[in-house]
Amino acid sequence: MKLALIIPNYNHHLEIEKTLTALAQLNLPCYLIDDGSQNETRYVLQAMADKFAWVTLIHHPFNRGKGAAVITGLRAAFADGFSHALQVDADGQHNLTDIPLMIDAATANPLALISGKPVYDESVPKGRLYGRYITHFWVWIETLSFDIQDSMCGFRIYPLAATEQLFKMTALGERMDFDIEVMVKLHWQKTPIIQLPTKVIYPENGISHFQGLQDNVRISLMHTRLFFGMLKRLPKRLLQRENQQHWSTMQERGSYWGIKLLAQSYRFGGHWLCRAIMYPVIGYFFLTGGSARKASMAFLQHVKQINPHHPDLSAKLSWRDSLRHFITFGNAALDRIDAWCDRIKLSEVDFADRHLLAAQIDTGKGAVLLVSHLGNLELCRAISIHQQKVKVNVMVLTSHAENFNKVLQQLNPQSTLNLIQVNELDPSTAMLLQQKIEQGELVVIAADRTSSNSQGRVVNLPFLGEPAPFPQGPFILASLLDCPVFTMFCIRQHGRYQVYVKHLADTLKGPRKDRAARLTEAMIEYSQRLAYFAKQAPLQWFNFYDFWRDDAQSIRQAAPSKQEL
Repeated sequence: MKLALIIPNYNHHLEIEKTLTALAQLNLPCYLIDDGSQNETRYVLQAMADKFAWVTLIHHPFNRGKGAAVITGLRAAFADGFSHALQVDADGQHNLTDIPLMIDAATANPLALISGKPVYDESVPKGRLYGRYITHFWVWIETLSFDIQDSMCGFRIYPLAATEQLFKMTALGERMDFDIEVMVKLHWQKTPIIQLPTKVIYPENGISHFQGLQDNVRISLMHTRLFFGMLKRLPKRLLQRENQQHWSTMQERGSYWGIKLLAQSYRFGGHWLCRAIMYPVIGYFFLTGGSARKASMAFLQHVKQINPHHPDLSAKLSWRDSLRHFITFGNAALDRIDAWCDRIKLSEVDFADRHLLAAQIDTGKGAVLLVSHLGNLELCRAISIHQQKVKVNVMVLTSHAENFNKVLQQLNPQSTLNLIQVNELDPSTAMLLQQKIEQGELVVIAADRTSSNSQGRVVNLPFLGEPAPFPQGPFILASLLDCPVFTMFCIRQHGRYQVYVKHLADTLKGPRKDRAARLTEAMIEYSQRLAYFAKQAPLQWFNFYDFWRDDAQSIRQAAPSKQEL
């Protein structure tokens, strides 16, 4: 990798010497672009070029904008044979000590755009901070992904071959819209985006060239162009054949960032803002999620065959039923946040079987709750238990457990819910959970999804008319914990939450020779209970993948390519 520095400058004469002095230790050539500055700044920049031999000064005869200055620097570096260019602002906002980390990332990923993801201190103007969230939302729509977490940070390393190709193909905005537009269009061009956290400050005496009205109008027009550009690309995306991966090998489509966005919206604007953001996102997921739409229709068709006159489904199934299925999922996300924030009280929940859990908690020993992705799983976790302040530990198969815990703590610092990430069942996992049980805590395990590690450890059981694979892992784990096991389901009926708890076994532990039969019997009972509630509330079934697909075949066909969103 051959790297150069790019520093655009317009009337920044106070911090430039300090910035260049800090950069000198990197021993990298630098293109300093004077974007039509006033005489005072122009003299300072010339002095800097004379002082630092590694600095090449390029003048614009008049002010063209930050974007134009960056483009000039990038094209000059490419013409001189550099493979990458590091863009640094001249005003001292960026944490230059993070440069080695960015260089390491670029070296390991030479085709990627490496960009800072700002971590602000109290110096950031609140208007600028909140305005970024609007741009984040539109960028996610324009890229049909959550790959870009922040598109406005000008602290980044560009792969010059990719940027030069882009510059030859399209004109880009030359002012404050540049940083956003170039990142979105590089993403369209299949350039990987890697973002690293970096501290960003707003110097007390700093000079900002952001022109409130003009630049906001300019950025709004840019988002309009990008949005229609996305619509132009959308048919091709929808016609692309989706890779048939096992569900657990796919990235959850924006799961963490989606709930993070909803959480922030909930804090600032309550339900009205959440819904204003959520429904367009749900519409996007519906349009672009071909495999999810297909799985939705397949599941609803199974229910329709069993109950042709189901009140929740149309007389003749259509895409409208599937869209309602997606919207129900979005509404459940709001219920989830309400539950985490203790906004839904037990008085709003019909929980006739509450005494079963209360009696178990009174014994001082914990229990395993086998749940599913039917209805509002989070209500089961956060509503039914929270008033007794019992610690609830939830096993999750995603890579975002720690991040979700952070969101939970932000929403409700008093939360007694703990998410535990599990990649596979091993002795350390069993020992950790055994301690939780002995401390009188509850362990919640979803028993309706197989994992990428479950090949050969599933049992195909009748489910809504066809055999479906159910994982043995949750039941094996419950047997190792040697404690009472319950099933719990929570669905919304007649405008109220209905929680159903039923005893499954005092323990699944027993003689080794009978283990297979004992676990299979428990799995059959669980699958029958799941089918019963799934038939009652089909639109609250949130397994948006082919539930009946052969597990071994699914894993064999899993591909390493990244699932967008």
